[in-house]
Amino acid sequence: MNSDIKGPSHGRVVIIGAGLAGLTVALNLASHCRVTVLAKRGLDEGATAWAQGGIVGVLGQDDSVESHVKDTLDAGAGLVDEHTARFIAQASSSAIEWLVAQGVPFSEDPQGPLGLHLTREGGHAVRRIAHAADATGKAIHDALMDKARNHPHIDLRERWMALDLITTRHLKRSGPARCHGVYALDMDHRRVETLEAQAVVLATGGAGKVYRYTTNPDTATGDGVAMAWRAGCRIANMEFIQFHPTCLYHPQDRSFLISEALRGEGARLCLPGIDGDEARFMPRHDPRAELAPRDVVARAIDFEMKKHGLDHVWLDARHLGRDFLESHFPTIYARCRSLGMDMATQPIPVVPAAHYTCGGVVTDLQGRTDLPGLYAVGETAHTGLHGANRLASNSLLECVVLGQACASRIASEPATPHASLPPWDESQVEDADEQVVIAHNWDELRLLMWNYVGIVRTTRRLERALHRVQLLKSEIDEYYANFRVTRDLLELRNLVDCAELIVRSALLREESRGLHYSRDFPHTLPVSFPTVMAKSMVRRSPA
Repeated sequence: MNSDIKGPSHGRVVIIGAGLAGLTVALNLASHCRVTVLAKRGLDEGATAWAQGGIVGVLGQDDSVESHVKDTLDAGAGLVDEHTARFIAQASSSAIEWLVAQGVPFSEDPQGPLGLHLTREGGHAVRRIAHAADATGKAIHDALMDKARNHPHIDLRERWMALDLITTRHLKRSGPARCHGVYALDMDHRRVETLEAQAVVLATGGAGKVYRYTTNPDTATGDGVAMAWRAGCRIANMEFIQFHPTCLYHPQDRSFLISEALRGEGARLCLPGIDGDEARFMPRHDPRAELAPRDVVARAIDFEMKKHGLDHVWLDARHLGRDFLESHFPTIYARCRSLGMDMATQPIPVVPAAHYTCGGVVTDLQGRTDLPGLYAVGETAHTGLHGANRLASNSLLECVVLGQACASRIASEPATPHASLPPWDESQVEDADEQVVIAHNWDELRLLMWNYVGIVRTTRRLERALHRVQLLKSEIDEYYANFRVTRDLLELRNLVDCAELIVRSALLREESRGLHYSRDFPHTLPVSFPTVMAKSMVRRSPA
């Protein structure tokens, strides 16, 4: 770590999050200003490194921007902003080229566009997914992190967690609202530091850990969404939590993602204990079968599990052959073998699990939020790209395209005068052994969200969930006010804020659409994008 970096004079930018979104902003911005990147755990522990499938690139002769836009619109169930989808699709080829230039080792095909092998995933009309075997996220993250570690103007800080944004209200003086920096906990030294910044970029990922079963890493606690919400920014579409259809179901591992690319290559979903054609159930739910969008597949699995009283369904890839599975899906193949399962000779057990937060902090196509000086990129942000259901592999593309646009915007902004920021005040708090309380509340919250705010919802369940979430929130806020902060307490505080946003947004949407399915409102309303989006857009005054 270089804490005394001397860079260009544009001022410091603080990026909260060290995944693909944060690193893209950092690498594109570091020639203009000093950049500080905060990672609340290790630098390699974010969600990017967990991504298996790949990244969209409109590259093939059989593909087009219009085709990609259409697939995105279809998957998003009427809530995709077409302008956003087209902007990102048009930039997809240059995004892939930039990643290649950074040293990302994509799987090669001498006959493929740019010499790359392209695969296909659910919801896509053609093969357009660039990948590095079945560990694309790790390959991308490793390459960009290597670049960031060696950049003289990038300061990487492990085990630093943001508490809250510093806004004009903290200065206790009049003036236009603005973000001036962030309070951050240095966990190794157990102290809160005041970090002044020309701009703050939220790149903290999603909020998957609000659910009991999730494919997300432990870092996915909705920190950026919660901080922006407390600062007064609009939050939209939080009811659309994407449940990945195929998460490994095993006593030793219930968070390992089985990539959608496996179904793209022909793997079939089947019912345990049933033989022959009757075992395969997806054709009965959708003509696209296993290649239907994720919301359709996840609901179909949920339906079959409840109908037959199952804990899981099978994903059968045996017909693809051992050589193909080992060469195309080495990570999945190795993980299954380590758990005593040979996917070349037996189907593997899978269940849906919370995977991606389609809503988030409302931004424009340059990452700007409602609060000047504050930006959001990646899963933290809501740009209108994902609508009511994210199309597979659009998320990594969004991180690169809008990360670059965000960096360009920040670099073009004139430097603002330095503000004298108040230090963090811990004079009225004390240490406490809060682990038991936090662990209990964390488990209660995640189980509550899984049981009451899952794949299929009802108004009564949502109302009960809201009541219990508010009780938990009151208890956590009291604890936060009286005891010294820790990472666990901060994450729980952020998760309960995100849980409340998810439940309130779900109650506002009196229809079923995409990832939000309500038994009380099973039909989709025939209304336009702006009207529907507004139904679940919420805003609050700064705390």
